[in-house]
Amino acid sequence: MKHFRDLGFHQLFDHESSTFTYLVYDPGSLEGIIIDPVRENLGRDLRLVEEMGMKLKYIFETHIHADHVTSAWDLKVKTGAKTMVSRASHVKCADHLLDHLEEISVGSFLIRCLATPGHTNTCMSYWIPGAVFTGDALLIRGCGRTDFQQGSSPRLFASVRENLFSLDDETLVFPAHDYKGFSRSSIGLEKRHNPRLGMQKTEAEFVEIMAQLKLDLPKKIHEAVPANLECGKISNVSVGT
Repeated sequence: MKHFRDLGFHQLFDHESSTFTYLVYDPGSLEGIIIDPVRENLGRDLRLVEEMGMKLKYIFETHIHADHVTSAWDLKVKTGAKTMVSRASHVKCADHLLDHLEEISVGSFLIRCLATPGHTNTCMSYWIPGAVFTGDALLIRGCGRTDFQQGSSPRLFASVRENLFSLDDETLVFPAHDYKGFSRSSIGLEKRHNPRLGMQKTEAEFVEIMAQLKLDLPKKIHEAVPANLECGKISNVSVGT
């Protein structure tokens, strides 16, 4: 199976929610996937898929998002791609519910699903040899909050230490969000320099850090969570064209 460096790759950004969307595809067969698409960027993403001649096979969500509405349903309707989300979500609209360590083949590359709950109970990271897409479980020098959607600081600490920091240090890290102008990191860098989850921190220290955040709820949480539990199948949100 191919290494990440041998695959086609696009990292896209939504400025309103600071969300990264990823397209990964096999240059040979042109079969590919999209990770964490944003509804307002549907037109942009579809144009890129068409320009690249991609055969979109799967739409992966790293979790049930609270800050944006997914375009998964619209992408499914327009491309025939299958929607994929963690089994813990109990999402009835998804084509497939993913389990920990489940493997999905796309063209000549393999995706391994890594359950990384803690930010939410639905968090799933996606490993391709050489790279991992970590959602909100592991951000660049940070992590997702743990104070809603079945969040748990001890559970997030265990998820990152056991299922992400066990990967090779050279593994590239592509998160679901960035708020400071970074686009990627690596497992080794996060182990050394992440101020919340780095190897120098204990679980007790991490729990205390997260307890002191006192963050406001995401602005779109009351719209986004119900919509995303329906794979974005709603009619009252404008779609980018």
